[in-house]
Amino acid sequence: MISLELNSDIKLKQLEASDALDIFKTIDYQRAYLGKWLPFVEHTKQLYDTEQFVDSIVNAPKEQFEYVFTIQKQGGFIGLIGFKDTDLLNQKTEIGYWLSETQQKQGIMTRSVCKLCDFVFQKLELNRIQIKCAVGNLPSKKIPKTLGFKLEGIQRDGERLTGNVFADLEIYSKLKSDKP
Repeated sequence: MISLELNSDIKLKQLEASDALDIFKTIDYQRAYLGKWLPFVEHTKQLYDTEQFVDSIVNAPKEQFEYVFTIQKQGGFIGLIGFKDTDLLNQKTEIGYWLSETQQKQGIMTRSVCKLCDFVFQKLELNRIQIKCAVGNLPSKKIPKTLGFKLEGIQRDGERLTGNVFADLEIYSKLKSDKP
């Protein structure tokens, strides 16, 4: 299991089956907040749904494996961050993330994304990272902008949100060769 330390209080811990309950509780208690921008919230109705998601990550076949980490603050769960759609042949991946409402505006997610960028470029030796954010999701868009990602364009109706509403997505990227 990989653990990445951001500081003495905050760590990224590789996802384990035992994390499902904490993840589900956070989603269940914060449905309105998280559901505004995260399509999976609407379909996460019971603990079993989260257990299935966690199992699909933890027990993925080697060729489909993606690193996903819980964000821990003083040992307690506060969010998730990880890779999706990793393409080893083309040396690229996408980072997705979400954070508990009570932990917003502390720089936690910006530092978490920065730590994963280092992990991608140094340990995994990939060349490109992509982040997609709904056009109206200002806190999420601030993260790639702060970290020097480049806006590449807009994916029209790129994600279906709660209530069958489609949102345009801003596509940001960072290359290994980009200046920090």
